[in-house]
Amino acid sequence: MLTPNPIFIPGPTNIPEILRRAVDIPSIDHRGPMFGEILKSAVGGVKSILKTQNADVFVFPSTGTGGWEVVITNTLSPADTVLAARNGMFSHRWIAMCLRHGLDVIALDQTWGEGIPTDRFEEILTADKSHRIKAVLATHNETATGVRSDIAAVRRALDAARHPALLFVDGVSSIASMDFRMDDWGVDGIVASSQKGFMLPPGLAIVGLSYKALSAAASANLPRSFFDVIEMKNSNDQNGFPYTPPIGLLNGLKLAAEILLDEGLETVFDRHYRIAEGVRQAVSAWGLQLCAVRRELYSDTVTTICTPNGFDANRIVGHSLKDYGVAFGTGLGELAGKVFRFGHVGWMTDVTALSGIATAEMAMADLGIAVKLGSGVAAAQDYYRTTANAKNASVQ
Repeated sequence: MLTPNPIFIPGPTNIPEILRRAVDIPSIDHRGPMFGEILKSAVGGVKSILKTQNADVFVFPSTGTGGWEVVITNTLSPADTVLAARNGMFSHRWIAMCLRHGLDVIALDQTWGEGIPTDRFEEILTADKSHRIKAVLATHNETATGVRSDIAAVRRALDAARHPALLFVDGVSSIASMDFRMDDWGVDGIVASSQKGFMLPPGLAIVGLSYKALSAAASANLPRSFFDVIEMKNSNDQNGFPYTPPIGLLNGLKLAAEILLDEGLETVFDRHYRIAEGVRQAVSAWGLQLCAVRRELYSDTVTTICTPNGFDANRIVGHSLKDYGVAFGTGLGELAGKVFRFGHVGWMTDVTALSGIATAEMAMADLGIAVKLGSGVAAAQDYYRTTANAKNASVQ
């Protein structure tokens, strides 16, 4: 059933009407100049959002998962070794993909709620004198746990070890919402997608590759065809695509990037922090805990909320959807039934967030969790009122 209520899952996110219309365009000749202008503008906007002047950006018809495959298949060869931390469902899935491709993975298991163990990364990289490790995988924002890891610290670990491994980052639930600096942090491969911070429907895998990563594609021999960046680059350089492109989504990406850059990236990041902090204030007022174990790990795009021991958190998600027409995210993997996730990414304001907080309160009270109706809403209101000078931007 269609509902006018916003959704509070970590993606796909709410779509502004102006972007919905941008995606809904008549068919055009994808070998003509109009498509070339759409593609060029979309890629240029994404480069600015990634804060890179040096990387090449590629957009594939896919999702973030396809973006992971783009990065590894274009830069690595069978039996190559990669280093990664398994600290949530999405880092786990990227590791699983590497194993399916015949890569040798050094996977460090972390408590779900912790960030990337950069000190252990540095120890392992320093000990790797033969440079057997070809790439380091890092999940910037673990969507399952609501944990943000320090990518700059991962780069410092590589530099301290004087290790030449490529640095690949999953930024699917962080890009266009939280600060990311591809050039400054020395990132060789970044993966994003259309349906989160870019506020679009699913369907685009957005990948940035450094010159070093693109150079590796010349000798990498993992199988690739549809996701071949060399073929994509050759076509893009001619303002074209190696196969039929998703024109409507690319037109939406062009406009989404313009909207974000017009708002100002720092304003976008501040807006996400402010909305997220209001949600965190509400969780504290409810007497509940976050999955993220320390403040410096808190995500500004998704808050993962632990429910009391023995309570099935899926009941909150199901009840909210059935009785109030509002969607929250379920727990994934090790957290299934233990948490629910409050997504506050993309097209969101404090006023919108308050409706989600109120709904979560009602659902928990209905199900017998000892939360006082209005407590979380009041805590968030107090925070939003006292920080009102940090104006929320809105898409017209």
